[in-house]
Amino acid sequence: MQIESLKVFCDLAESESFTKAAQINGVTQSAVSQQISALERLFKSQLIERSKKQFRMTREGQVLYEYSKQIIQTFNALDSQLKELKDIISGTIRVATIYSIGLHDLPPYIKKFMASYPTVHIHVEYRRASQVYEDVLSNVVDLGLIAYPIRDAKLETVPLRKEPLVLICHPQHPFAAQKSIKLKALDGQKIISFEPDTPTRKALDRILREHGVEVNHVMEFDNVETVKRAVEIDAGISIVPEGTIITEIEKQTLAAVTIDDGQFFRPLAAIYKKSRVLSPAMKQFLTILKGTV
Repeated sequence: MQIESLKVFCDLAESESFTKAAQINGVTQSAVSQQISALERLFKSQLIERSKKQFRMTREGQVLYEYSKQIIQTFNALDSQLKELKDIISGTIRVATIYSIGLHDLPPYIKKFMASYPTVHIHVEYRRASQVYEDVLSNVVDLGLIAYPIRDAKLETVPLRKEPLVLICHPQHPFAAQKSIKLKALDGQKIISFEPDTPTRKALDRILREHGVEVNHVMEFDNVETVKRAVEIDAGISIVPEGTIITEIEKQTLAAVTIDDGQFFRPLAAIYKKSRVLSPAMKQFLTILKGTV
């Protein structure tokens, strides 16, 4: 029996999906099935109830999962400690990020990290916020990058920074001539919004309600790039992270206006599963993301 087989079994137990377990470990679904069958032969016990439509472990499978999880955590901690003693920073870091962070905030940090640790490969996937949480919890990725982090007992949250939010509009819009604006001025305005289930949209809706502002949501999108394109054709105004509009401001395809009402920002954070042992590479990557080096 190899440690890899126990890891595959744990990933299957936590993701409840042969497809995801195969994806996490870079093997085929058939290989996952074969490794589970090999474990069942070794322990002379059925681990998965295959007759059920929904994934379900047997009592023996649950016991094996609990012990295997401890074995894998101990092995990963040992591997990490030995690498730190040898000063080895290598391997692969799998990151899931929301679009706005991945496209605009993350690239300079990856560039800085790769310059210091060229033997580490960073694999980045762009996902909706809900999918980032799902991928982290199911071990599909090592780290998640999100805005407005949600508390979860299974997750460790690493605050990164607070990113200013600004109002954007077409350069010919009346707001474009102003350096700053009160939220109350948005009352009745046509707004290009993020979709209702996104954390940034939820936060903005809450802020507008607190200030007694009612807006007209004329369009809703799941990513900031499409929001910007709609504002560029003067379909409405929007509120977006300041770092996402640097190019458009330089090209003068959008105008940005500061919002006066209090501290108007969105918190960014990295998340990882509490049971995950951080490799030396992951520790260094988090250090650079926090801007402490």
